[in-house]
Amino acid sequence: MTGSARVLLLLLLCVEAAVLAVLETMYLPLRFDGTLLPELGDFPFPVVIAVAALTMPLLVSWAASLSERVLTAALPLIVWFLTLMVFGYFEPGSTRETIVLLQDWRGLLLLAGGALTGAVAVGAVMARNAANRPGLYETAGTQ
Repeated sequence: MTGSARVLLLLLLCVEAAVLAVLETMYLPLRFDGTLLPELGDFPFPVVIAVAALTMPLLVSWAASLSERVLTAALPLIVWFLTLMVFGYFEPGSTRETIVLLQDWRGLLLLAGGALTGAVAVGAVMARNAANRPGLYETAGTQ
């Protein structure tokens, strides 16, 4: 695969991470209130937390397959996190009457679900890189 094709695929993965962050933020307040889902006692249904927890490791592993650099693997996670912060917490264009990212347990779980699973995937890439380059990295405790 050529270098320009890898850059294009990495850019596509970053756009996908940004779109996922926006969609996850928008669907986070989903609940069983009879508006979009059936009426079941106004119970919250934050299914996007599971979507974030499943898609971030996939995006990181796909980006890691494009290059051996850790920054390349972490780039979709960084884009997702920054998009979530800008769109969710800083709320561009907001009049403070509408809250995009909920300030309760669902917002925290969305952030944790995507960021922690993505960080674990980046750690796996770092471990694989260290295992494939013996002698380059010193292991802890051996002196």
